Amino acid sequence: MANPRLPLILDALFPAQSPRWARTYAVLDSARDERIFDLIDRAREDKACLYAGRLPFALQRTAPYLLELERNSPLTRRLIEEGWGNSWGIFVASDAGMHELRRHLRHFLRVQDERGKRLIFRWYDPRVLRLYLPTCFAHEAENFFGPVESFFMEAPEPETMLQFRIVGGALYPTKRTV
Repeated sequence: MANPRLPLILDALFPAQSPRWARTYAVLDSARDERIFDLIDRAREDKACLYAGRLPFALQRTAPYLLELERNSPLTRRLIEEGWGNSWGIFVASDAGMHELRRHLRHFLRVQDERGKRLIFRWYDPRVLRLYLPTCFAHEAENFFGPVESFFMEAPEPETMLQFRIVGGALYPTKRTV
Protein backbone atom coordinates (compact mmCIF):
# COMPACT_ATOMS: atom_id res chain seq x y z
CA MET A 1 0.00 0.00 0.00
CA ALA A 2 1.38 3.40 -0.98
CA ASN A 3 2.30 5.79 1.80
CA PRO A 4 -0.15 8.71 1.53
CA ARG A 5 2.66 11.01 2.71
CA LEU A 6 4.86 10.10 -0.28
CA PRO A 7 4.13 13.15 -2.51
CA LEU A 8 4.67 15.65 0.31
CA ILE A 9 7.89 13.98 1.46
CA LEU A 10 9.20 13.89 -2.12
CA ASP A 11 8.36 17.59 -2.58
CA ALA A 12 10.30 18.45 0.58
CA LEU A 13 13.33 16.33 -0.33
CA PHE A 14 13.37 17.34 -4.02
CA PRO A 15 12.05 20.93 -4.23
CA ALA A 16 11.08 22.06 -7.72
CA GLN A 17 13.21 25.22 -7.46
CA SER A 18 16.43 23.34 -6.60
CA PRO A 19 19.41 23.91 -8.87
CA ARG A 20 20.26 20.92 -11.01
CA TRP A 21 23.50 20.29 -9.10
CA ALA A 22 21.65 19.89 -5.77
CA ARG A 23 21.71 16.33 -4.50
CA THR A 24 19.60 14.36 -2.08
CA TYR A 25 21.02 11.47 -0.11
CA ALA A 26 19.80 8.96 2.43
CA VAL A 27 21.90 7.75 5.34
CA LEU A 28 20.41 4.40 6.27
CA ASP A 29 20.89 2.32 9.39
CA SER A 30 20.89 -1.22 8.06
CA ALA A 31 20.82 -2.56 11.63
CA ARG A 32 17.21 -1.33 12.00
CA ASP A 33 15.59 -3.82 9.64
CA GLU A 34 16.94 -6.71 7.57
CA ARG A 35 15.16 -5.32 4.48
CA ILE A 36 17.41 -2.25 4.45
CA PHE A 37 20.64 -4.06 3.56
CA ASP A 38 18.87 -6.02 0.83
CA LEU A 39 17.54 -2.77 -0.66
CA ILE A 40 21.00 -1.21 -0.54
CA ASP A 41 22.67 -4.31 -1.95
CA ARG A 42 20.33 -4.38 -4.97
CA ALA A 43 20.31 -0.60 -5.51
CA ARG A 44 21.68 0.77 -8.77
CA GLU A 45 22.11 4.19 -7.18
CA ASP A 46 25.53 5.41 -6.06
CA LYS A 47 26.13 4.07 -2.53
CA ALA A 48 28.87 3.74 0.04
CA CYS A 49 29.24 2.20 3.46
CA LEU A 50 30.22 4.77 6.08
CA TYR A 51 32.54 2.23 7.70
CA ALA A 52 35.95 1.88 6.06
CA GLY A 53 37.93 -1.16 5.05
CA ARG A 54 37.04 -4.79 4.49
CA LEU A 55 34.16 -5.69 6.76
CA PRO A 56 32.89 -9.11 7.80
CA PHE A 57 29.55 -9.83 6.16
CA ALA A 58 27.70 -9.64 9.49
CA LEU A 59 29.00 -6.09 10.00
CA GLN A 60 28.21 -5.11 6.40
CA ARG A 61 24.57 -6.09 7.05
CA THR A 62 24.33 -3.76 10.07
CA ALA A 63 26.46 -0.80 8.95
CA PRO A 64 25.29 2.70 8.02
CA TYR A 65 25.16 3.47 4.29
CA LEU A 66 25.07 6.66 2.24
CA LEU A 67 22.99 6.52 -0.96
CA GLU A 68 22.39 9.19 -3.56
CA LEU A 69 18.69 9.34 -4.40
CA GLU A 70 16.64 10.35 -7.42
CA ARG A 71 13.13 11.67 -6.98
CA ASN A 72 11.41 9.13 -9.22
CA SER A 73 13.49 6.04 -8.48
CA PRO A 74 11.84 2.90 -7.15
CA LEU A 75 14.42 2.88 -4.33
CA THR A 76 13.44 6.37 -3.13
CA ARG A 77 9.77 5.44 -3.23
CA ARG A 78 10.37 2.22 -1.30
CA LEU A 79 12.52 3.92 1.35
CA ILE A 80 9.74 6.39 2.05
CA GLU A 81 6.89 3.90 1.82
CA GLU A 82 8.49 1.30 4.09
CA GLY A 83 11.00 3.28 6.14
CA TRP A 84 9.23 6.55 7.00
CA GLY A 85 8.00 6.25 10.57
CA ASN A 86 10.26 3.26 11.25
CA SER A 87 13.54 5.11 11.90
CA TRP A 88 15.37 3.61 8.93
CA GLY A 89 17.57 6.67 8.57
CA ILE A 90 17.74 10.31 7.62
CA PHE A 91 17.84 12.36 4.42
CA VAL A 92 20.47 14.91 3.48
CA ALA A 93 20.46 17.78 0.98
CA SER A 94 23.94 18.79 -0.16
CA ASP A 95 25.79 20.10 -3.19
CA ALA A 96 28.72 17.84 -2.26
CA GLY A 97 29.57 14.73 -4.20
CA MET A 98 29.29 11.28 -2.70
CA HIS A 99 32.97 10.93 -1.76
CA GLU A 100 33.23 14.37 -0.15
CA LEU A 101 30.01 13.88 1.82
CA ARG A 102 31.00 10.38 2.96
CA ARG A 103 34.39 11.64 4.11
CA HIS A 104 32.71 14.40 6.13
CA LEU A 105 30.00 12.22 7.69
CA ARG A 106 32.47 9.54 8.74
CA HIS A 107 34.08 12.00 11.20
CA PHE A 108 31.07 11.66 13.49
CA LEU A 109 30.79 7.89 13.77
CA ARG A 110 32.88 7.72 16.94
CA VAL A 111 32.81 9.92 20.00
CA GLN A 112 34.45 9.86 23.42
CA ASP A 113 32.58 9.86 26.69
CA GLU A 114 33.70 11.88 29.71
CA ARG A 115 36.11 9.08 30.72
CA GLY A 116 37.74 8.98 27.29
CA LYS A 117 36.07 5.74 26.22
CA ARG A 118 35.40 5.61 22.46
CA LEU A 119 31.79 4.95 21.53
CA ILE A 120 29.85 4.54 18.30
CA PHE A 121 27.61 7.55 17.69
CA ARG A 122 24.52 6.48 15.74
CA TRP A 123 23.66 10.01 14.61
CA TYR A 124 22.03 8.64 11.43
CA ASP A 125 19.13 7.30 13.52
CA PRO A 126 16.42 10.00 13.36
CA ARG A 127 15.57 9.36 17.02
CA VAL A 128 19.15 10.33 17.90
CA LEU A 129 19.76 13.20 15.44
CA ARG A 130 16.55 15.10 16.22
CA LEU A 131 17.61 15.18 19.89
CA TYR A 132 21.31 15.82 19.30
CA LEU A 133 21.23 18.77 16.91
CA PRO A 134 19.29 21.15 19.22
CA THR A 135 21.91 20.58 21.96
CA CYS A 136 24.78 21.79 19.76
CA PHE A 137 26.45 25.15 20.19
CA ALA A 138 26.57 27.16 16.94
CA HIS A 139 30.17 26.17 16.14
CA GLU A 140 29.40 22.50 16.84
CA ALA A 141 26.37 22.57 14.54
CA GLU A 142 28.34 24.28 11.77
CA ASN A 143 31.07 21.64 12.11
CA PHE A 144 28.54 18.80 12.06
CA PHE A 145 26.76 20.21 8.99
CA GLY A 146 29.91 20.91 6.96
CA PRO A 147 28.79 20.54 3.31
CA VAL A 148 25.23 19.58 4.33
CA GLU A 149 22.55 22.11 3.48
CA SER A 150 19.73 20.33 5.34
CA PHE A 151 19.03 17.24 7.37
CA PHE A 152 15.50 15.81 7.05
CA MET A 153 13.90 13.17 9.24
CA GLU A 154 10.65 11.95 10.67
CA ALA A 155 9.48 13.44 13.95
CA PRO A 156 8.21 11.14 16.72
CA GLU A 157 4.86 11.49 14.96
CA PRO A 158 5.47 10.28 11.36
CA GLU A 159 3.01 12.81 9.95
CA THR A 160 5.60 15.49 10.79
CA MET A 161 8.89 16.04 8.97
CA LEU A 162 11.74 17.83 10.71
CA GLN A 163 14.25 19.85 8.73
CA PHE A 164 17.42 21.26 10.27
CA ARG A 165 19.51 23.94 8.53
CA ILE A 166 22.13 26.49 9.49
CA VAL A 167 20.81 30.01 8.90
CA GLY A 168 22.89 33.04 9.85
CA GLY A 169 25.31 30.83 11.78
CA ALA A 170 22.59 29.29 13.96
CA LEU A 171 20.65 26.05 13.87
CA TYR A 172 17.26 26.60 12.26
CA PRO A 173 14.78 23.74 12.79
CA THR A 174 11.45 23.64 10.97
CA LYS A 175 8.49 21.27 11.07
CA ARG A 176 6.10 20.49 8.27
CA THR A 177 3.11 18.24 8.05
CA VAL A 178 3.51 15.47 5.51
